[in-house]
Amino acid sequence: MSWLDKVRNSLPFVPKRETPDNLWHKCPNCGTMLFTKEYEENQSVCPKCEHHGRIGPDARFDAIFDSGIYVPLPSPAVKEDPLKFRDSKRYPDRLKAARTATGEQDALINASGRIEGLKAVVGVQHFAFMGGSMGMAVGAAFVAGVEAAIAEQAPYIIFTAAGGARMQEGILSLMQMPRTTVAIQKLHETGLPYIVVLTDPTTGGVTASYAMLGDIQIAEPGALIGFAGQRVIESTIREKLPPGFQRAEYLLDHGMLDRVVHRHHLRAELANLIGFLCPAGAA
Repeated sequence: MSWLDKVRNSLPFVPKRETPDNLWHKCPNCGTMLFTKEYEENQSVCPKCEHHGRIGPDARFDAIFDSGIYVPLPSPAVKEDPLKFRDSKRYPDRLKAARTATGEQDALINASGRIEGLKAVVGVQHFAFMGGSMGMAVGAAFVAGVEAAIAEQAPYIIFTAAGGARMQEGILSLMQMPRTTVAIQKLHETGLPYIVVLTDPTTGGVTASYAMLGDIQIAEPGALIGFAGQRVIESTIREKLPPGFQRAEYLLDHGMLDRVVHRHHLRAELANLIGFLCPAGAA
């Protein structure tokens, strides 16, 4: 036995240190490695390039409502798998996997609370739940959110994030477009505001319906917003699209949005809007 083996064998055994897989987060925009804890404490905004990451309902409600205090609204029950749809997996299996991964019943969650002392009902689409796709459950949750806002005499604020309609529900998912439009009209008839905050990404049938019907249209910086994809548009019109096409800043410059607001300033911005649009009933 060599002297090296003797020294090595005489050393106490030190087990390999295990590093959690989620300790670091790599910014998809600038590539900076960030501590996940610090990144989440910064509302999932990169401190170097200000890229706004995608966040779910819990993080959104904590950031928007006063002291993170809110009351979740129950998700309406709808018929699941009405078309008995199956692609590479059965639709119920996809729903089960999404619910296990996110802890949510479906892609749209509502909650009521106060924003700088003013009443509000807020809906948040969860992109991690099957791409935030719009099906019957999302349509029912949207209507329920509007009805809760009317009952509380508060504005309804929706944070959109979706890849479009849910293909597993076919025409039934597309029927949610007029359904949500009618709900918005009922909100308007009571004199209550409907405020839309478009987050990354908001596309497809969601963009073609309730995402673009707000009294005020706000977007987060850099959010992808559009109906068809860029490659589809370019192949249809046979032209190259301009830089930044379908991004929030481009839409603001072309009159599609009222404001682009940093995530850290959203709560104050929404409070100001609620105060302007319904000063009598929001307190």
